[in-house]
Amino acid sequence: STSPVSVTSGTTPTESFTTTSGTTSRNFTTITATTSTSEIPSPGSTTTSGTTATSSAVTIGGSDSWWLCNCTKAICIDDNVIQVVPVICNPPPKPTCANGLSPVPVIDEDGCCWHWECDCYCTGWGDPHYMTFDGLYYSYQGNCTYVLVEEIHKTVDNFGVYIDNYHCDARDVVSCPRTLIVRHETQEVRLATVTPNTLQVEVTVNRQAVALPYKKFGVRIYESGINRVVEIPELKMNVTYNGLSFSIRMPYSLFGNNTHGQCGTCNNHTADDCMLPNGNIAENCETMADHWQVVDPSKPQCSPGLIPTKPPSTTPVQPCKESSICELLLGSVFQPCHGVVRPEKYYTACVFDSCVLPNLDLECSSLQIYAATCADQGVCLDWRSHTSGVCSYKCPSGKEYRACGPTNEITCKSSQQNETSTKQVEGCFCPNGTMLYDSGVDVCVKTCGCVGMDKIPREFGEKFTVDCQDCICLEGGSGIVCKPHECAKQNEITCDGEGFYEVNEVNAEDSCCPIVTCKCNASLCTTKAPKCTLGFEVHSYIPSDQCCPVYQCVPKGVCVHQNAEFLPNSSVFVDKCQNCICTNKVNVSTQLNIISCQHIPCDTYCEPGYERQPVKGECCGRCVQTKCVIRTADSSNLILSPGEFKNDPYNNCTVYSCVNIHNQFISSTSEITCPAFNEENCKPGTVTFLPNGCCKTCAPLSTPIPCSVRQRKDFIVYKGCRSVDRVVVTECEGTCGTASLYSAEVNSMEHSCSCCRESRTTEREVELKCPTGHSISHKYMYVESCRCQNTECRSSHSSESQSTEESDESSSRNRIKRAIGLTSK
Repeated sequence: STSPVSVTSGTTPTESFTTTSGTTSRNFTTITATTSTSEIPSPGSTTTSGTTATSSAVTIGGSDSWWLCNCTKAICIDDNVIQVVPVICNPPPKPTCANGLSPVPVIDEDGCCWHWECDCYCTGWGDPHYMTFDGLYYSYQGNCTYVLVEEIHKTVDNFGVYIDNYHCDARDVVSCPRTLIVRHETQEVRLATVTPNTLQVEVTVNRQAVALPYKKFGVRIYESGINRVVEIPELKMNVTYNGLSFSIRMPYSLFGNNTHGQCGTCNNHTADDCMLPNGNIAENCETMADHWQVVDPSKPQCSPGLIPTKPPSTTPVQPCKESSICELLLGSVFQPCHGVVRPEKYYTACVFDSCVLPNLDLECSSLQIYAATCADQGVCLDWRSHTSGVCSYKCPSGKEYRACGPTNEITCKSSQQNETSTKQVEGCFCPNGTMLYDSGVDVCVKTCGCVGMDKIPREFGEKFTVDCQDCICLEGGSGIVCKPHECAKQNEITCDGEGFYEVNEVNAEDSCCPIVTCKCNASLCTTKAPKCTLGFEVHSYIPSDQCCPVYQCVPKGVCVHQNAEFLPNSSVFVDKCQNCICTNKVNVSTQLNIISCQHIPCDTYCEPGYERQPVKGECCGRCVQTKCVIRTADSSNLILSPGEFKNDPYNNCTVYSCVNIHNQFISSTSEITCPAFNEENCKPGTVTFLPNGCCKTCAPLSTPIPCSVRQRKDFIVYKGCRSVDRVVVTECEGTCGTASLYSAEVNSMEHSCSCCRESRTTEREVELKCPTGHSISHKYMYVESCRCQNTECRSSHSSESQSTEESDESSSRNRIKRAIGLTSK
C-alpha cells in the first residue's frame, strides 16, 4: 500500500488505510482444573464482567488452545495445566474522516475488540451536485446514464449503482436525477421519479413494479421517511433516493480502495476521487464524470467517448441575488449541525440552483440533503417550517409530518422487537396514539387487530363482510378468516304486467346478494299514443303498479278556427268586419275556448234622402238614396218618398212630387191653378180652402149640435171658500133653431128662435173649506136634463130694440138656414 496510514493498531497491526483498532493484552491465569472461572470483557468495553467458561476439548501434554465464550481463550500448558486468558480491549484513538462525517465503530474479526472506520458515503442532489465518498464537491450537467459506483476488483457478481440524468430546464443546460439504478447479482432495482422535481418515487425490480417492503435474493427495499431505501445486508450497504437527492453508504471494510465511478474512490483522501475508467486522474471531476457513461438503449444520443459536457457558467447574464432559502443553511436554523457537517458546499450548490433555475425551487434539495446528512450524524433539524411554504411537504390523510422520525417505524408486527437505532429521518408517520399496522400495510391503527385488503382496521373478534366474504378477525394465525357470504332466501317474483321484465340488481341492504326485481321497459308496451284533434293534446300517465302508460286527449286551453289553434288573449281572424279574440272561457260541449267577436264600429250617418244599406263584401254598407231631396224657395230641403206629393211650406199653391224610375229618383214642382172665386159670394165665416190648400171656396155650415146636458168636474168656489175635491157640475149646451122669414100673409118678416135651457134640476149640497180654516155648507143646482125652449123675438128701436132686432134677424137667419138645411148656434 502506498497510502498513508491513519489508524492506530493494537498488538496485531493491520494494513487497512482507514482503520484503527484497539489493543489486545493478555493476562494469563494458570489453573489445573478442566474448568475455570475468569473475568471476560465485553467488546468495546474497558471493564470486565464475571463469566464462566467451559472447555469441551482438552489435549493433555500439548500446547493447544481454544476460545471459550465471552472473549476468553483457554491454553493447554501441560500436565493438565490450563491457562484461561481473558481479552481486554483498550479504546482506540478516533480518526478524522476526509468526508467530514464521524467515524463508525466496527467489531474486529475476533468479535471481541473494535476499531474505527470512515464509511464510504456519497450523495447527490439538485441539478445535480455531487459529494464523493471522500467529501469532494462538484457539479455535473450531463443528461445520460452514468456509473456512480462499481468495484475496481470484482468481488460481487453484477454489482453497481448508476444514475439516469435528464435536462430539467427549458434551455437544456442543467440536469436533474431521474432514476437511480442498483444492480446486485440477478436483480436490477430502479428508483424512478414519477413527476419531475417531486418526492414521488416508483420502485421496480427487473422492470416490474413491486410493493414495499420488498425482500428477495439478498435485496431489501423499504420506505424510511421520505426516502426509498435499497439495502443489501450481505454487503452492509444501502442506497436511498427520494426524487430530489440520493445517498450511497458502503462499509470501508468491504469496499475500501475498491470503488470507482462518479462517487470517486473510497480511501479517505480526495486526491484520486476524479479517477477515469483507465485509472488516470482527471484534472477535475466534471471531466471525469463524462467518462463514466454507460450504454443505455433508451438514450441513443448518448455514447461513451463523446465530447465531454461543459459545465454551465455559474455567473448569470444579469446579477443574481440568491434565494433567501439558501441563507437558512448558514443561519440559526441549521447552526446545531455546523460543528458536525460543514454547510459551505451545500450553500454553494443552493445558490447555483437558485440562480440557474430560479423557478424550480431546486434549492430545497440542498437544504434537504444537508438536513439528511446531519440526521445521519445524529443531529435532527426541523427546517421546512422556516421556508415560508416554499419547501413544504404535505402528508397523505391519516399521517402527520415529522422532521425527526424513526428510520424504521414501529409496527404491530415489530412492536416486540428492540429498536436500538438512534438515527432519525423526516417523513410522514402515524399520529401519536397510533402505530403502523405493518411495514407493507400503510394503515395507522389504535389497537393491533387485523387489516385486510380493504385497508380498514379491525379489532380481534370483529365480524365483517368484504368482497362478498363473511370474515372475522382472529388473534394469531393469518388474522382474517373468511368464508363465502350466505344470502338470505328471497321470495319468488313474477313479472306478468305488460312492459315488465325480470332483472338482477344490487341489494341496497346486502350488495353481495343480488335480488330479482321487475323492471319496466316502455319499448315493450303495445299501446300507442292516439292522434288528437286540433285543440287537444296527448297526456299520458302510468297507473301505480303498472309499466305502460295510459293515453288520453285533453284540451290544450286554446281556441280553434279554420284548422288553426289560438292561445288565450290572442287575436283570431274570422272576417274583416269583426274584431275577434280567444278568451279563457270554455265551451262545455266542445271543451275548446270560446272566440268572442265584436263588429267593427261603423259610421251610421247618411245624408238626408239616403239610407245605409248592407253591401256584399263591405262591413258597414253604403248610404243609398231612397228619397228625393228637393230644394225649396227658402233654401231648405224637402224630403219626399217616391209617389209622395207635398205643398211648399210657405206656398200651398206650389206642389212637389217624387218618382222612382229605374232606381233614379226624380222630383218635380207643380203650380196649382185655382178656379175663379169671389169671396163676396160666400156667407161670412164660410170661406175656406180646398183640400189642395191653395184654392179658396165657401165652406158649408157645420151641422148644429143638439141641446143636451154637458158634465164636467170642477171646484166650487163661494165667497172665497172652496170645495175640497172636484165635483160634477152640469150645464146645458147645444144649438136651437132660429129663423127670419117673410110672410106674405102679414106682409112682414116673421121671426122665431129657441134657447137650450135646463128642463129639470135638483139641488145638491157640498162642503167648502174657507181660508180661515173653517168649513161651510153650500148648495148648488145640478141640471138633470136640457131642451130647446122658444124665446120671444122682439124688435126695438132702442139699443134694447136693436138687440131684439138682431135676435130677430138671427132667428130669421136661422129659419133661412133651416130652410136651406143649415143650422147654427
